[in-house]
Amino acid sequence: MEKGILTRRAMLGAMAAASQARVMGANDRIRIGMIGTGNIGRRHLEGHLIPIRDEKNNIEIVGFSDIYKHRNEQIRQLLKLEKKAVHHDYRDLLARRDVDVVWICTPEHWHFRMAMDALEAGKDIYLEKPLTYTIEEAKQLAAAVRRTGRILQVGSQHVSDLRYHLAREVIEKGWIGQVLWAQSSYSTNSLYGVWNYRIEPEATEDQIDWKRWLGNAPSRPFSAERYFRWRKYWDYSGGVGADFFYHRLSPLLFAMGPKFPRSVAGMGSIYLFRDREVPDTYSTVIEYDTYMINISASMGAVHGEQGMAPTIYGHEATIQFVAGGIKVTPEWQFAKKFEAATGKKTLLLETNQWKDTPIRRAHIENFLECVKTRKDPVFPVELGYQAMVAIKLGIDSYRSGKIMAFDPQTQRVLPAIPCRPGYEGTGENYQEPVRS
Repeated sequence: MEKGILTRRAMLGAMAAASQARVMGANDRIRIGMIGTGNIGRRHLEGHLIPIRDEKNNIEIVGFSDIYKHRNEQIRQLLKLEKKAVHHDYRDLLARRDVDVVWICTPEHWHFRMAMDALEAGKDIYLEKPLTYTIEEAKQLAAAVRRTGRILQVGSQHVSDLRYHLAREVIEKGWIGQVLWAQSSYSTNSLYGVWNYRIEPEATEDQIDWKRWLGNAPSRPFSAERYFRWRKYWDYSGGVGADFFYHRLSPLLFAMGPKFPRSVAGMGSIYLFRDREVPDTYSTVIEYDTYMINISASMGAVHGEQGMAPTIYGHEATIQFVAGGIKVTPEWQFAKKFEAATGKKTLLLETNQWKDTPIRRAHIENFLECVKTRKDPVFPVELGYQAMVAIKLGIDSYRSGKIMAFDPQTQRVLPAIPCRPGYEGTGENYQEPVRS
C-alpha cells in the first residue's frame, strides 16, 4: 500500500506544475472535485454548490470520490455525471487535469493526508473543519500551504458571520479598551444524543471499503456504527471540541486578534449519553498572553439558540452578539469617553447578512472568489492552525487530566503541568498559605 502511495505522489508532483499553470479569467468556471459525499458533503452539494452552479454558472462539479458504493451511485445521479467521474481512490481525482479545486468533507483523521496530497497536486482546497486531527499535522499543513502558494479555506463558516467582522472593527478602533476575555457556547439537545445518524441497511462490508476508510486509525473490525457515527469515537474525532467548539473559537480569534495559546484546560464528562467515548458535556478555558476565552457546552441541555450568546469583554466596554448584529455597552467609568468616540451612549451595529446570504454560502463564495483573485480567504490556514492548537490542547487536557502548555514562539507543545504557569495550584507542590 505504502509503495503505491509513494508512486502516486511522485506522479501528482509531476503534474502539479501543469495544474498550477492555469490562470483563470473572470468568466472561467472553477472545476470542482468532491472528496467525501456523506452527511456534510451532500449538504454542501445540495445546499450550496449545485445552486451556485445553476444560478451563476461560474463553477462546474466534474467528479467526486467516496468509498461507499451505494452512496456513489446516488451522488452520481444527483450530479448527472458519467461513471468515469466517480473515483474510489481520491488520488485518482487529484490526478485529473480538469480539477482546479477539491472539497474535502471526510472524517477528521483523513484531513491532513488528503489536503497534503491535494497541495502537491496543485489544487486549491476547501477543507471542512477542524483543520486536522493533530497539532503537528496542522503545523505541517500550514507550512505546505505557504510553500505551494495554494488557496486553502477552512470550512468553519462562522468566520464569515459579519457580526465578528463588526466586532473586529470595534476592537481595532479601541472602543472597548484592552480586550480581557470572552465566553461562548455551542449546545444542543436530543433524545438519543448528537451524531447518532441513521445507519443505512445498505452499508455492509462489501459496500464500504473499510480498510481504506480507517486509513492510519487503529485497525478494527468493520463497524457501520463507527462509519456513520465516527464523531463519537476518539480514533477519528475530537468530539465536541473539534466539531462545535472549533466553530466558536475561530471567529472569536478572528475578532480579538489571532494568536497561539499559552495554556489550555479541558474538563467535562459523559453524564448522559453512554453510547460514546467523547464527552457529552465539555468546557475549555484557553489562556493567551493578553486575554482568555472560555467555551462551555452540553449535548444534552440547551437554552436559547445553542446556549450562551458570544460575548467579548474589554476593560472599557463589552460586545454582545445579538440577532442581526452586535451591541456595544460601555462600563460606567468610561461612558463619557465612549460617547465622545462613538457619538452614542450604547452602540448597536446591524448586518442584514442573515436575510441576504446565509453564512455558509458567504463562506463558500469567499473561497471561490479567492481562487480567482489569489487573495487570502477569510479563514486561512494560519488561523486554522492557531485554532487547532487550542482545540487539541483542550481535548488532550480533558483526556489526561492535566493542563496543557504551549510555547507560541517556538510553536511547540510543552510538558503538561498540574496547574497553570505562575500559580501554585493544589498539586503536589502546593503549600498552604501562611495566615496571620
